[in-house]
Amino acid sequence: MKFTVDRAVLLKALAHVQSVVERRNTIPILANVLLDAKTEGSLTLTATDMEIAVVEEVAGVTVPRGGRTTAPAATLYEIVRKLPDGARVELDHGGGDGPLTLRAGKFNTSLAVLPVDDFPSMTEGKLPTKFSIKAGVLRDLIDRTRFAISTEETRYYLNGIYLHAAEAEGAPVLRAVATDGHRLARVEEPLPDGAKGMPGVIIPRKTVQEVRKLADETQDEIEIRLSDTKIRFGLGTVALTSKLIDGTFPEYERVIPRGNDKKLTVPKKDFEEAVARVAAISSERSRPVKLSISRNNLLLSAASPEQGQAQEELDADTVSYESSPLEIGFQARYLTDITAQIGEKMEFLFADGAAPTIVKDEAKPEALYVLMPMRV
Repeated sequence: MKFTVDRAVLLKALAHVQSVVERRNTIPILANVLLDAKTEGSLTLTATDMEIAVVEEVAGVTVPRGGRTTAPAATLYEIVRKLPDGARVELDHGGGDGPLTLRAGKFNTSLAVLPVDDFPSMTEGKLPTKFSIKAGVLRDLIDRTRFAISTEETRYYLNGIYLHAAEAEGAPVLRAVATDGHRLARVEEPLPDGAKGMPGVIIPRKTVQEVRKLADETQDEIEIRLSDTKIRFGLGTVALTSKLIDGTFPEYERVIPRGNDKKLTVPKKDFEEAVARVAAISSERSRPVKLSISRNNLLLSAASPEQGQAQEELDADTVSYESSPLEIGFQARYLTDITAQIGEKMEFLFADGAAPTIVKDEAKPEALYVLMPMRV
């Protein structure tokens, strides 16, 4: 195998595939990228960790001798990254166990390879559901839910985003949900053509992260194909295939309160900054911030046995609340995570000081967040 390609083109492709490679693993071949060059001038790069596989087609490649080999993904990426802009990179492998030679200008190096036959194939199988979604829509679904993905490995079925077809006010929607048991994020968009009847699937956290990075690089439509065990995202020349979490997502609708009738509306920016200031009194990430709410008035406070206490009152002309007085506490970080998803105005819906609270973006009712209170 021998081919030549522009450094920028190769670097972009390597950045996509090497990010799924696990740096620490017990199977050496999983640290490698598969290089497949064909004499008609195409190059395919593949990397996998046995849960996710990324395949990228690279154009603009000169291939005097076709062939396949594997090379250490992280090392190859670092070498190409440090080559000068505009460099032309030549990769040459004579076959067998011999090294892969990389040349660029006056620089050359040799990389050890592993047998192509050892490289695992993550076959997709049948993916009967197929639909397309705009990159911006997919980014929005991910960004407004992924903060609530659980990191608790024992409840593995919460370690991802639950994507499924649903109905909202009589209209079909594509809904993304994530929860860690302390907060819940539910965001929906109009159901794309072809998604009706799709199985509800749990997309793993790592897959969510990789797809989000890829979606940043395009404004085009992203093709999604899925079954009840695998999902494939097609983004231009890149295809990412992932196994799905084999588990049952909880019946999340049951934890969304229906009778919260005490409504507080506050400016997002003022609230966010006030939370940050009062929470700074304590270095404990789980320290609660207390909201003391009365008619058109909101006082935020926090206390630390070691550091003291802090409080801040929001301007009365920016706060809207017409119900009976209420005191309730929330973990500061959870408040901040949800606030980051809101536009200009935040809407809180309370039942009492001990019940789950609903948080909404006043301008985007398609997004809903549930936050469990803390004892203060």
